[in-house]
Amino acid sequence: MIRLFHVSDVHFGREDRAAIAWFERLVHAERPDAVIMTGDLTMRARHREFAAGLAWLQGLGVPTTVEVGNHDLPYFNPIARFFRPYDRYQAVERMIEQPLDLPGIMIVPMVTTARFQWRLNWSKGLVSRRSLQEALALAESAQAGTLVFVACHHPLIEPRTSATSATRGGAAAFAALARAGVAAVLTGHVHDPFDIAHEVEGRKVRMIGAGTLSERLRDTPPSFNEIRVEGGRFDVKLRTLGPEPDAVLPKEKVA
Repeated sequence: MIRLFHVSDVHFGREDRAAIAWFERLVHAERPDAVIMTGDLTMRARHREFAAGLAWLQGLGVPTTVEVGNHDLPYFNPIARFFRPYDRYQAVERMIEQPLDLPGIMIVPMVTTARFQWRLNWSKGLVSRRSLQEALALAESAQAGTLVFVACHHPLIEPRTSATSATRGGAAAFAALARAGVAAVLTGHVHDPFDIAHEVEGRKVRMIGAGTLSERLRDTPPSFNEIRVEGGRFDVKLRTLGPEPDAVLPKEKVA
């Protein structure tokens, strides 16, 4: 059995210290095969926030891939945002957007952030043609029988949580990924977990969201997802900090 820990929106600078320590203890105790971090490692993309995030990720001691979230782009430096948006991510560059190959599993990264958009709220998602084509090329290169998971920051289709992603090009990208044989899309951004099965041309593909380990809670305590893969099938367990027991995420089928 392969076990993946899917975590998101840690927001160093506004991190929940008890929650990140809890997650680190579980990684050390349970030794998952990989950690998938779907964006917003930092709160304001400051150097000290990236340094703290890097130290935490390196301390996990397992293969890790990290997606870029909207909070990981410079907020208060427009020159850096437009011309050097990922410079401060150099500390963790070996983990950024890195595909992971595990026995029978491929993790494919896809960028959904943008340094500029023709709308007021730049925190929302955007799937560019280039990002989608790169993800499709990786997905289609997988060997037959491989479970392919795409990891990105923004949900491609609204999960009906209290926060929204409003990802431009998201629905079309989700359909294209489904046709390429992707089993699930792993995301963050909305700070609440979900596991929703969408049917695309007769094929069921799941969109799975992780919660947050930050102080910026919405409807769910600090949490992450544990994905268990065995025999070509997988399930998702919600792991929460606090007295509530871990539970399987409820699945909702959406047309």
